[in-house]
Parts: sequence; structure tokens; C-alpha cells
Amino acid sequence: PPLSSEEETTLFLLKRSFEDFLARKWSSEKRFGLEGCEVLIPALKTMIDTSSAAGIDNVIMGMPHRGRLNVLANVIRKDLDQIFCQFDSKLEAADEGSGDVKYHLGLYHERINRETDKNITLSLMANPSHLEAVDPVVQGKAKAEQFYRGDTQGKKVMCISIHGDAAFAGQGVVYETFHLSELPSYTTHGTIHVVVNNQIGFTTDPRVARSSPYPTDVARVVNAPIFHVNADDPEAVMYVCRLAAEWRSTFNKDVVVDLVCYRRFGHNEMDEPMFTQPLMYKQIRRQQRVLRKYSDRLIAEGVVTLQEFEEEVAKYDKICEEAYKSSKDEKISQIRHWLDSPWPDFFTAEGEPRSMNCVPTGLNEEVLQHIGQAASSVPLEDFKVHPGVSRILRGRAELVKSRQMDWALGEYMAFGSLLKDGVHVRLSGQDVERGTFSHRHHVLHDQGVDKRMCVPMNHLWANQAPYTVCNSSLSEYGVLGFELGFAMASPNALILWEAQFGDFHNTAQCIIDQFISPGQAKWVRHNGIVLLLPHGMEGMGPEHSSARPERFLQMSKDDPDHFPEFNGDFEVQQLYDCNWIVVNCSNPANYCHVLRRQILLPFRKPLIIFTPKSLLRHPDARSSFDELADGTKFKRVIPDEGLATQNPDQVKRVIFCTGKVYYELARERRQHKLERDIAIIRLEQISPFPFDLVRAEVEKYTNAELVWCQEEHKNMGYYDYVRPRLLTVVADRKPVWYVGRDPAAAPATGSKFTHLNELKRFMDTAFDLRAFHGNDA
Repeated sequence: PPLSSEEETTLFLLKRSFEDFLARKWSSEKRFGLEGCEVLIPALKTMIDTSSAAGIDNVIMGMPHRGRLNVLANVIRKDLDQIFCQFDSKLEAADEGSGDVKYHLGLYHERINRETDKNITLSLMANPSHLEAVDPVVQGKAKAEQFYRGDTQGKKVMCISIHGDAAFAGQGVVYETFHLSELPSYTTHGTIHVVVNNQIGFTTDPRVARSSPYPTDVARVVNAPIFHVNADDPEAVMYVCRLAAEWRSTFNKDVVVDLVCYRRFGHNEMDEPMFTQPLMYKQIRRQQRVLRKYSDRLIAEGVVTLQEFEEEVAKYDKICEEAYKSSKDEKISQIRHWLDSPWPDFFTAEGEPRSMNCVPTGLNEEVLQHIGQAASSVPLEDFKVHPGVSRILRGRAELVKSRQMDWALGEYMAFGSLLKDGVHVRLSGQDVERGTFSHRHHVLHDQGVDKRMCVPMNHLWANQAPYTVCNSSLSEYGVLGFELGFAMASPNALILWEAQFGDFHNTAQCIIDQFISPGQAKWVRHNGIVLLLPHGMEGMGPEHSSARPERFLQMSKDDPDHFPEFNGDFEVQQLYDCNWIVVNCSNPANYCHVLRRQILLPFRKPLIIFTPKSLLRHPDARSSFDELADGTKFKRVIPDEGLATQNPDQVKRVIFCTGKVYYELARERRQHKLERDIAIIRLEQISPFPFDLVRAEVEKYTNAELVWCQEEHKNMGYYDYVRPRLLTVVADRKPVWYVGRDPAAAPATGSKFTHLNELKRFMDTAFDLRAFHGNDA
């Protein structure tokens, strides 16, 4: 006969024996066990069962380290021997990269839900020690799963987020994530939040950890119902969890369950909590375990017998012992077995790309003309656009007529062509619909009818993929995490996050440092997210100038002292080996190419693009349709194509640079009439460093001195990254001279006068052919 709810609860409370087993076998290992809140396991099961009965078949979960191993084992149902294997000190890493500690790993698993006899997919997202950082990532992945399944009301896919009390109250990203919950392009139609309320954060009392009586008060900002329940009363917990799941399935709104519990041992089982909470831990040591209290009650009531209870304990212990023995045979850590977002149709069974080729990224004339005409017109009749927008559209039409494109039109070409090929494009960030610099205008607003809007990009082709462009809340940490999660769901989508100004990414630094830069190394997780970061020194002051390229380049893993050797395609092999790609495109065609390459590559890597501000409308920063023609591709390096190439052995100086400063250098060279004496070469892809193409350029100009020129200060920008790699190219036979601003603490001056003086000073140096004689490089 089916088990009663009391018997079900008892059996799942038995899974606290899992914690006992780990404690016996690995007493000196960090486990971050659930002791004191063992009820979390049947609580999660109840929520999943109730949601499954309501039609949910995909649950995406995020949680901190406490209790993760138990959740992996007894909720997600990861094989116990693979979990126990992670404790082996002799474990070897079979996969690329660093791997991660066991209580940071995630999992994806499909199984039958026994309660409802329905298929269900459970995924627990991998995440770092940065508590709550995974919150927006979970939301983003759930949103993507809903989007690709057409689940517009969240009836098939849902999130469960598990939190600690101190982090829930203390981490600002919790607030940022709650404020995404009702936004049209970000809502996941309700999340169940479970707070494991230990009443202590590592060693910190609630009295000094929060200013509100409850850690869950932050949820009141969205009027989410909050249920506070005693975790030592399992039946009350089950009741509340069923109610929370029913609330979510009925109203599709957030709901919070606060499990008021305790932490039986120190923070990581090795820690001594009596140092800081002596009275609390005297009480805790006298506290009888919930399994014993509840089983005694059920035995007294005759629900189960003592013999049945002891048999269940022995049975589960035997399962753990057998798994423990089996784990001894596993000496290889297959991190690929812990993927939380597998892409089985994209990679081989071994997790490798199906090819290592990248096709050209050019487009035929018909496609370019079609997109150009759509980008310069309004697809709806009787739609009154603003006169300023009409002027922009007429300007685009003139560009298309002359087969030219500016930055906005180049972006249109990239997005539109990918949509034609069935690739979903999603652009998110602050003010991206219009564009911070009023250049994009992807959403048109009827000037006479409130809320009447038009997205021309969604009217390009009959059977195109959808284009999503959405202004975000004024959040970087939460929104970038959300878009990262969205990009995890499918490799066949171009997901872009644009910062209002490039330096604003620093308030999302946690997502960049913990997920984007090392994500593949830690969790073998490919991700193709694109960061668009407006960058350029234009006298706008310290806050709106630098996107801090030096930070991204410092985290790039390519070796500055080694010239890479590859058997196959150098470009593709080098991209496959890197942790992310950093580019600074100087013209619209190359920007279009790099966006298309991002999808046409046989693997996915994060792409960091330093985008322009003044170049958006610069008359020289335009491209011909010929630069996007069939057979063309992204140029990692743009060589000098002027008079210097006619007699390269007579060229006296080669200036390497990247981005906007090229146009200032080119103008200055014309004024000095030095086109035959000085070659200017643009690095469009900075990392991984294009060693092969740079070597070809250096060998072309055999008698020239080498200069790196940048507009950023010497201790910032690209110099510290580029210089050792240029020296590797020339095998230290030549010095590499620096031209640019002096070292500084602030990214830019706040004085326009000082800005222009600095520019003039380093431009004069760049074109003074006697500048470096007698100096040290």
C-alpha cells in the first residue's frame, strides 16, 4: 500500500543518516552538513512532488554549500559512489581546467517522479562560495528554458532557490534578483525561496548581521508571502511546503519558506562555534535530533514500529557502505559528469566539439540590402515616429544606398543575419532599446499612441528566430548573472549584456570573476555570453572613460612567454584553448564579423567587446558592404594598407594600437606627412593574442622600431598584456617602446583641458622619430 505522509516524511528524514555516514568516514573533511536542518530534504521533495502534480516537469535549483551534498544525493539523486569518490585525496582530474571542490558542483538529472509517475528534470546549478551569486543565474536559466519551450506562464519550468539566513539578509544581489521577478523580460513566474535559518552566519549573531527582525524581510519588497516554520516540526514543514508550491503554481508569484533551525556543528565541521556562541551551543548540544524526536513520536503513535524504523536505518546505511566500496574504484574525477547545463546536440558524447573549423562570416549582397532597408524603415503603417528618429532612419537609408554602414548598422547586420538562420538574439541591459548614445533605436515608440511600440528586427524574415531587446532594471550584478544563466540553456543563441558605460561592469565583478572567466575551468561549462562595454578616453571624466580592459586581460590565461604552435587552424585552436575572447573592433564590419563568429564557432567562449562612443558616428569609422561580402571573415589584426606597405624595409616605426586611438594616430600621421615612414597596425583581437599575424607584420617591417600606443594610462589599458607578447614575437631582439598617458590612479582626468594636453603630448611622441633614441624601453 502507498505510504502515508508521516511514513514518507520519516523515510526521508532517514536521509540525515547520509550526514552521519559522511561524518564517520571523513571526520576531518569539510562537508557543510545539514545537521540541524535535516528537514530540508523532505521539504524539497514535497515542493517538487506538489509542483510535478501541477504540471511542472523542469525544476532549476540554486543553493549555497550547506547541505549541497545531501541535496545532490537524495533530491537530485546523484549516484552516491560518485559523490563519495570526491572525498578521495588521491583523486585525479581527467578533464581540462582546475575543477572545483565537491560542495560547489552542480548536476543535471532526468528521472521519474515516484509520487506523480511523471518525468521530471532537476538541475542544481554549480556556483562558487560567493553566497547568493547564483540567484540571478538560476533565474536566467529558468527564463531561457521557459522561452525556448514557449512556457509563457511558467507552468512547465520553475525555480527553487535555497538560501542561508545571513546571506539572504546581507547580500544585495538578493534584492536585485527579487526586483527582476515581475519585469516582463525577466520574470520566471514565481520562485520558491527556502531559507535555511541557522540563526547565525559563520560566527556572526543576527544582532549584528541584520537590522530587521527576520532575515526574510527583504522579500516584502515584492509582497511575497513568507512562512516561518519550526524545522523541528516535520509535519508543519511539509504542510507549509505544499502550500508554498500550490501558491506558486496557482498565482505564479514568489513565495518564501523560512525554516527556523540551527547549525549543530561549526561552520565547516572543523570550526569551534563555542568560541563565539557559547550559550547557544550549550543549548544545541542538549537538543535532541529531529529524527529521533519524530521517530519516537511515530513509534509511540503506532504509525511505525521500532523494528521497522531500525530496519530502514540499517538499509540506508548498507546502501551508503556499498557505494563507499564502489567509490574506491573511481580514481578519476570526471567533472563532465557534474554538468548542470549539458548541450548534447552541440557536443559529442565525450563533451568535445563536433568539428574544429570556423566558416567565413561574410554575407551576400541581397541579405545586406534586405537588412539595411529594414533597419532604415518602419514596418507598421500609421506609426508616428519621433522626427529625430526619422532623421536617423533617413541617414541609414542613405548609408545603405551608398553600400556603407556605421556601427549601429553593422550591429543590425549581425543580429538580422543570425535571426535569418534561426539563432535567437537577446540584448539586455540599461537603456539598450534606444542605446545609451541614441544610436540603436531597436524599439520604436509611436509618438501619438501610448505603449504602442515596434521592433523592426522582428519583421525581417518570414520564419526568423525571435529578437529580444529589453531595458533592464538599474542593476548590473543581478542582470549580468541573469543573462549568464540565460546563455547556459542553449548554445544556439546570441546572448548579449551591454553596460550603460563600460566601467559599470565593476558592480557585476563577482559574476565576471567567479562565473565567466573561470567557468569552463571549474565546471567544464561552455558559455557564449557577450559583454558590450562602451570604452574610450574622450574627456568625459574618470567614470565614463575606461571599461578597465587591464582587468579582463590579466585574467586571460594565454602564456605571454610562449609562441603557441598548432597543427590545425591557428585561430580556432587558439580560441578553443582560451578562457575568453577580448576584442576592441575599430570598424562596423569587424564588429559584425566577430558577433557572427561567436555563433559559427564549433564551441562557446565568453566574448568581451570594448565598444565605441565617439566612433558610433565618426565619419572615418565606417565600413563598405564589401568588407562583409561572401567569403570575408573577422580580422584579428588590421594591417597598414597605405604608403608604408610599398617599401616596408624603409619604414622607420611600426605603431601597434587598438580601438579609437587608431583614428587619432591616422589623422596625426597625415598632418605630419609620415605615411611612408610610419606604419599603424590595429589589434582587433587582443586576447588570445594573435601571435601569428603580429609576427607576420613584424617580419614585414624588418628595419622599423616597435611602439605600442594606447590612450589609457600606462598602468591601465593593454600595455602590460601586449608588451611581453610582442617581445616573445621578436624573441627579445628589439625593444618595445611605450606611447600613451603616464601612470595614474584615476582612469581619466576630469578636466577637458588636461585631457587634450595629454593627447597632444603622446601624439607628439608617437610621431617624433627621435623620441626613443638613448632611452630605455
